[in-house]
Amino acid sequence: MTKHRIYSVSIASVYPHYVAKAEKRGRTKADVDEIICWLTGHTQETLDNQLANDTKFEDFFAHAPQMNPSRSLITGVICGVRVEDIQEPTMQEIRYLDKLIDELAKGKAMAKILRK
Repeated sequence: MTKHRIYSVSIASVYPHYVAKAEKRGRTKADVDEIICWLTGHTQETLDNQLANDTKFEDFFAHAPQMNPSRSLITGVICGVRVEDIQEPTMQEIRYLDKLIDELAKGKAMAKILRK
């Protein structure tokens, strides 16, 4: 089975789109970073390093310090697919991040986005 193309895309190439989407709706880059760090266990410093090194999505999630166990509480539809039903683990992690960024852009409270 061939891997999806998104796996070989660098997180740094998509990150500006996440920030732009958030900022267009009155949120901030810091909000985006907080979500990514919550999901992956990265610190701001290690996240900045991953972005600077053009880390591919597949490696970004495979080598994340500590994926948040509460991510299993993320539910809903992204790109027409329920995130909780995605079978391939890396794709599910990518879609979890997409879903969280969507929730941020829709104005959801940060505590709800981070499943607190």
